[in-house]
Amino acid sequence: MSSDFPIALPGQTIGLLGGSFDPPHEGHVMITEEALRRFGLDRVWWLVSPGNPLKAHGPAPMQDRVAQARALMPDPRVRVTGLEARLGARLTADTIAALQRRYPGVAFVWLMGSDNLVQFDRWTRWREIAARVPIGVFARPGTRLSARQSRAASIMRRWRLPEWRARELAWTTAPAWVLIDVPMSNLSSSAIRARRKRSNGRSDV
Repeated sequence: MSSDFPIALPGQTIGLLGGSFDPPHEGHVMITEEALRRFGLDRVWWLVSPGNPLKAHGPAPMQDRVAQARALMPDPRVRVTGLEARLGARLTADTIAALQRRYPGVAFVWLMGSDNLVQFDRWTRWREIAARVPIGVFARPGTRLSARQSRAASIMRRWRLPEWRARELAWTTAPAWVLIDVPMSNLSSSAIRARRKRSNGRSDV
């Protein structure tokens, strides 16, 4: 396989954490470490996306974001990839479908924060995503309650697993999802970008 396509064997459990990673930060690291531990995953792949259709402005150059993510996350169980660009996929549903074709027998889990669950019903073909892979959701500050009350959570309520069954998630037939509480982090890529912009805008004295 090309170096852009990680090696994965049938029977392995792999979490998929997608996003612009613009920039990557400790919040991404925390979610990844919790996913490995709480879901009993073998690996987590960071899918650095070419762009997010729900965001008005484009991200920094992809090679920069990949390099920053690799520097931040040296754990050998975590692979930082530009798979979506290689696959020519800009939509999560297409990415997941392509990975399932390429890696038969691998149990993938889609990872997201509760802030994404709040708007999950706005994602293109979100019901297809839920039907293809189990979803692990991590509570984030300010969206714990709104995520539980979101339209997507309401529609998927019957398939929600209790938190104590989180380690079963990877092998549960989709649709299936679990919302887990984790140590809270207020970090977000957008907040970091805004802080950098303010800092760069100040005059030297």
